[in-house]
Amino acid sequence: MTAYDELMAFQKQTEALSQVAGRLGWDQETTMPEGSAAQRSEEMAAMEGVLHARRTDPQMGAWLAQIDDTALDTVGQAQMRHIRRSFDRTSRVPGDLAAELARLTSLAQGIWARARGEDDFAAFAPTLEEVVKLRREEGAALADGGDVYDALLQGYEPDASAAELDAMFGSLRPGLVELRNQILEAEDPGGLDFDFPEDQQLALSNKMAQVFGYDFDRGRIDKAVHPFSSGSGNDVRITTRTALKDPFNCIYSTIHEVGHATYEQSIDQAYLLTPLGAGVSMGVHESQSRIYENQLGRSEAFTGWLYGQMRDQFGDFGIADARQFYKVVNRIGNGYIRTEADEVQYNLHVMLRFDLERALISGDLAVADLEAAWNDRFEADFGFAVDRASNGVLQDVHWSVGLFGYFPTYSIGNVYAGCLFQALQQAEPDLQQQLAQGDLTAALSWLRDRLQRHGGLMKPRDLITQACGAAPSEAPLLDYLNTKFGDLYGL
Repeated sequence: MTAYDELMAFQKQTEALSQVAGRLGWDQETTMPEGSAAQRSEEMAAMEGVLHARRTDPQMGAWLAQIDDTALDTVGQAQMRHIRRSFDRTSRVPGDLAAELARLTSLAQGIWARARGEDDFAAFAPTLEEVVKLRREEGAALADGGDVYDALLQGYEPDASAAELDAMFGSLRPGLVELRNQILEAEDPGGLDFDFPEDQQLALSNKMAQVFGYDFDRGRIDKAVHPFSSGSGNDVRITTRTALKDPFNCIYSTIHEVGHATYEQSIDQAYLLTPLGAGVSMGVHESQSRIYENQLGRSEAFTGWLYGQMRDQFGDFGIADARQFYKVVNRIGNGYIRTEADEVQYNLHVMLRFDLERALISGDLAVADLEAAWNDRFEADFGFAVDRASNGVLQDVHWSVGLFGYFPTYSIGNVYAGCLFQALQQAEPDLQQQLAQGDLTAALSWLRDRLQRHGGLMKPRDLITQACGAAPSEAPLLDYLNTKFGDLYGL
């Protein structure tokens, strides 16, 4: 065997173990007994210790020194790009720090969930302070004298920087605020006032998963406090949640997570259990969930079909016709929760988190002052006060599990989704007629061919550029939002 072959065989085992660790995390969020939390944290720490040791094994360095990347084909060179980058980053982080982070964040999840249930930030703050401290240490090790936040960010979006994100948000913010203000002065289409039984919501959400291409032979749907997707290749699981008065929470959470899951399920099987066998970045990942959920799932054509499905499932639920249903699905209004935010205001929620977490990592903001800082910023941005911690600083799971640098990838994904939808419409001129029949076949096929099947073969921006035929920019997203909501609200 060549050094490359030996390295890839070793890497396959590491990828398999990483999937096992991910399954432990899925189980913790869905079916694990509450009393198992302390033991699970030790299991997660042990797994992270094993993975860190493998990823920094001196033999990895020896293989990397022997391999001439230029002698490999395109796939081999891409594999090496990922492996070299991972080896360099992981080698900078001490093994005991990696294991302690895994142990602490496993425990922190349960502490956050209890604090959220009790609307008690003070109960979570000491744990969060420890998480921030360890992530700062990790970021400093990764940065090697550079910007600590950028080093963490690049764990989710390679080659991205806070400066670039500032520029992106600077381009988005004025247009979003102007559109939001115009809409809030227009007539409110109202919402739903009906009880939607949980079993019927879940039955309909399962049907939506199938319509959007989710392969149940290689996945499953469970309930969780915070919906997520887990796994890759041939075991990709998702979660959803229900609310008695709000079936859209369940339906669109499911469609969103199916976007993530079908990306993973659609990657070329030749890349299974290799660095190319997963989504290339969280921004690209989010582009799939957002285009599924919004540009496709909330379109007038598709909601017209969904309206019929809703009536079949729930009977008369108080919405007179498909046009009114479309308006209700896309209603713009005041709300606290990012995951439930409308398309116009969603990125404003992300900007808030981006600024606060940068301040936490830099040390400019103390964890003890985080709740007050959140509440002040929220009222300044959205015009009304946070009523309780679960609607504010405790609403997201991300910080409890140490995902600092993750939040801005949601907005990167929205920008990428705008670009992809523009290209998809040009490639499929009959798209709206297909969506009106609940037929996603052509749209999903285009996304699989142009983006999903490639996995990690290309760099994120290069992948979006080749899929769309142009470099990504904020303009398509803003054009889409102005056109859609201008029509909806008669602006």
